[in-house]
Amino acid sequence: MAKKQKTFRPKPRKPRGFRDRTGAALLAEQQMLARITEVYKSYGFQPLETPSFEYTDALGKFLPDVDRPNQGVFSLQDDDEQWMSLRYDLTAPLARFVAENYDRLPKPYRRFQVGTVWRNEKPGPGRFREFTQIDADSVGAPAPFPDAEAVMMLADAVAAAGVPEEEFLVRVSSRKIMSGLLKTIGLDTADGGQSGTVLRAMDKYDRLGAEGVGYLLGKGRKDESGDFTEGAHLAPDQAATVLAFMECGQAGNAATLKVMGEIIAGNDAGAAGIVELERMAEMLDGLGYGTRAKVDPSVVRGLDYYTGPVFEAELTFDVQNEKGETVQFGSVGSGGRYDDLVKRFKGIEVPAVGCSVGVSRLLSALEARGQEIEESVPVVVLALEADRMTAYQKMAQELRAANIPAEVYLGGSGMRAQMKYADKRGAAVAVIQGEDERAHGEITVKDLKLGEKLSADIESNEEWRSGQPAQVSVPEADLVRAVLSALGKGG
Repeated sequence: MAKKQKTFRPKPRKPRGFRDRTGAALLAEQQMLARITEVYKSYGFQPLETPSFEYTDALGKFLPDVDRPNQGVFSLQDDDEQWMSLRYDLTAPLARFVAENYDRLPKPYRRFQVGTVWRNEKPGPGRFREFTQIDADSVGAPAPFPDAEAVMMLADAVAAAGVPEEEFLVRVSSRKIMSGLLKTIGLDTADGGQSGTVLRAMDKYDRLGAEGVGYLLGKGRKDESGDFTEGAHLAPDQAATVLAFMECGQAGNAATLKVMGEIIAGNDAGAAGIVELERMAEMLDGLGYGTRAKVDPSVVRGLDYYTGPVFEAELTFDVQNEKGETVQFGSVGSGGRYDDLVKRFKGIEVPAVGCSVGVSRLLSALEARGQEIEESVPVVVLALEADRMTAYQKMAQELRAANIPAEVYLGGSGMRAQMKYADKRGAAVAVIQGEDERAHGEITVKDLKLGEKLSADIESNEEWRSGQPAQVSVPEADLVRAVLSALGKGG
C-alpha cells in the first residue's frame, strides 16, 4: 500500500523587517500623511506618482557594482533580461521623471510624493525594510535659498505630524564641506572607495559615538552580533582630524561654521560650502527657525548622490528600546541637495534639493514614547433578529449621516457573541434593539467605555444602581442624540 503523502502546509510568518499593520496604526499613518501633505501644498508643491519598480541602472550610483545588485535593494530580472529594482527612495525616480519630461515641465519643478520604498538592509528597532516616505523636491532651483526653504518645510512637517517644536531639531551640514575635509586629510573625493568608507563611518556618529566611528575610520569594527565592518584604514592623524571635525559643534551656528572653516582652511570646495550654510543660517534665523535648525558637522547622509547642503530632523526626547534601555530615537526625516541626478540622464547639470519624512519611523517613535494612537472606532449596531436587518442598517445609516462611524454586526451569532465582538473592535457604543425595545418604540444605547469603567470602580450593587448608568433607553427618533452623548460630543 502506497504511503500517504503528507500535505505541505507553509508556516504563517513574515519576512524579517516587514510588518502587518491594522486599524489604529494605519489610520494614524493616513492622518499623519494628510497633515504633512497640507504643509507641502501650502508651500506650493504639487503631487506626483511614479512606479514602485525602476530599471536598476536608473536608480543611481549608490548601488554596488555587482552582477546582481542585491545589496541595498530588492531586484529581479525582467523577461527582456533587464534588471529592475524596487525603489530605494522617491528621489531617484523623480530624477528619471524630470529627465523624461524635461522640456514640458516648469523650472523649478516643485513636486511632493507619498509612497512605499524598500531597502534590503539589516532591520532593527524602528528600522524596516519596507516603509512609507513623503517627499517634497524643487528641481531646477540653485542653492542656497531653496535649501533653507526645504529645512523650514521639513521642520513644519515634523511639527504638523505631532512632535512639539521643542522636541526635535533639524541638523544641517554640507557635502561640499565634507569634500573639503576629505581633501584636507589627503583623500581623493573622486575615488568612492576609501573616501566613501570614511563618509559612511561619519554617518554613524550619532549611533556609535566617537569611539565606534574611530574604529570604522581605522581597521574596522565588530558589532554586538559579531558582524565585522571593514574600516577606512586611515592613519591616526587623519582619523584624529576627522573626529575633531565631527566634534567641533559650538553653541551658535556662526561659531560652529567658523571652527569648521578653520579645520578645512585652504580648500575652495569646502569654503563654498561654508558660505552656503552661512546664508542658509541667516535666512533661517530671520524667519524664526534658528532654534529648530542647527549646523552640525556630524550630519553626513548615507546616499552618495548628495552634492551640497544636507540635513536631518532628529527627535530629542528619550524612548525605551527593546532591551528597556533609555535611548534617543534619532532621525525621522532628512534631505539635501543633489545637482547631478538629472545630469546622469540629460548630460546637463540640473540643480535640485528636497526633503523626506519617514512616516513609518516617526509613528514608531511616537508609539515608543507612549503617545497613544487613537482609532476612530465604530458604533456597533447589534443584529438580534435576522428579519430586521434592513432596520438595523437604517440605524447605522442614520448615524453615518451624522458623521458617526457605525457598522451592523453581520457575523450571525447571538447577543453575547455580538457584545464580545463590539469589545474586540474597541467600539465605544453598542446600539441594541430587541423585541422588547421595538415593542416600546425604543433603542438601547450602551456606553461600553463607561460600563467598563463602572464595573472596575463600583464595589456593590447598591452603588451600581445609584451611580451613572452605562446604558439608556431612548425613543427611536433620539438615536443620534443619545449616541453623541455617550461619545461625549453633546446631544
